Amino acid sequence: MDNRSNTLEGWAPEVRSVLRIVAGLLFLQHGSAKLLHVPDQAMFAHLPLLSLLGIQGVIELVGGGLLAIGLFSRPIAFILSGDMAVAFFIEHFPRGWVPILNGGDLAVLFCFTFLYLWVAGPGSWSVDALLHQRKAEGAQA
Repeated sequence: MDNRSNTLEGWAPEVRSVLRIVAGLLFLQHGSAKLLHVPDQAMFAHLPLLSLLGIQGVIELVGGGLLAIGLFSRPIAFILSGDMAVAFFIEHFPRGWVPILNGGDLAVLFCFTFLYLWVAGPGSWSVDALLHQRKAEGAQA
């Protein structure tokens, strides 16, 4: 049992990367729907860029893209976590405090996923890890 646990723990950096990539792409999709209308969502058809939802779309599109590739992962994850906390309290909390009843469960899940990635880091499959590796190799030369 212990060997299996160690084997699974050995995959943690790669699985963390998969979590970061999937969360980033899902978040990017929300921004893409708001700003680029892909996928097309009727509620975002006439969304002004300089509105709260328009700014949210920029944060989702840019932040989700950067998180998906793993560039500036920790600061981006921190910003996105706070963004989702604010979104929950502005949009969902006024309808009640229970996320499944107020429609805010996705915002809460994103918030804590991003908070985890801020603390744990992007994983081994990221631009950040590649840059860190190159910097370490340059320091040794």
